[in-house]
Amino acid sequence: MKRRKFIKNASLAGTGVLANLRTPRDFGSAVSKPIILSTWNHGLKANEVAWEIIRNDGKALDAVEAGVRETEADPKVTTVGLGGFPDRDGNVTLDACIMNELGDAGSVAYLQNIMHPISLARKVMEDTPHVMLVGQGAEKFAAEKGFKKTDLLTAASKAAYKEWLKTSEYKPIINIENHDTIGQIALDKKQHFSGACTTSGLSYKMAGRVGDSPIIGAGLFVDPEFGAATATGLGEMVMKTLGSFLIVELMRQGASPQEACEKGVSRIMKQAKGNLDFQIGYIAIDKKGQHGAAAVHKGFQYAITYEGVHELRDAKAMAK
Repeated sequence: MKRRKFIKNASLAGTGVLANLRTPRDFGSAVSKPIILSTWNHGLKANEVAWEIIRNDGKALDAVEAGVRETEADPKVTTVGLGGFPDRDGNVTLDACIMNELGDAGSVAYLQNIMHPISLARKVMEDTPHVMLVGQGAEKFAAEKGFKKTDLLTAASKAAYKEWLKTSEYKPIINIENHDTIGQIALDKKQHFSGACTTSGLSYKMAGRVGDSPIIGAGLFVDPEFGAATATGLGEMVMKTLGSFLIVELMRQGASPQEACEKGVSRIMKQAKGNLDFQIGYIAIDKKGQHGAAAVHKGFQYAITYEGVHELRDAKAMAK
């Protein structure tokens, strides 16, 4: 165990990142550039991949695509890509979007049989005049671009689906892995923002359901001048307030990333009118390298990486 821990820490040190997992009492942070933030604990590995690109003078766009691809390909993450839990009909359907340093965007939704929707979203952004492709149209475009079909339903997710069929009950569950999207935002050495967001959506959702993750301004928003934000949790609530756009707009008006995330969560809580049986989490960064994170309830963690730091932190919970 000691040898494995030493090897892991030595590897991270080689990339200029020290593994220091902790949950500090303060929220937000001092200025640090470049910087990467990702949602949830699987963001640690995603950040590690993305940081390797940024520390070698790579683009934030390439970093966030590579980072979330790591999560998309991990069958142990049951809410993203391969191994994601299916909808009520037993089909794994994926949503994703990506934004670059110019504010350009690409998105795919209700996509089946493609392991890396984030890369297809980038193709939509770069190779078409559109922002979003969905369903069969997105799958046809994927085939034209050389993406191979993959059966995304693993043995584990198939077994979980068969167990769910015994009751077929559904309701949002706070901080249980039925909605922990990965969103990743980055500021590179050239002061350029980019962001990526990818998910298989709510477990056992109605067929055809699309959440906030592929919706520009809801699941993700990047403003080239002021900052970037991304969301996780119950997408229906995020869509109703265009949460990521709201947070970036608040930063444009002078709020710090932490203040903006807290206000964004508070807006959703106000709209919910006391019914807080759901979780929403936001993370954000600004041009100064400041960051923020907030959630409705305790339990939302995010990964943060900058020079000398690679750790998992607790977001501030707004509900009492």
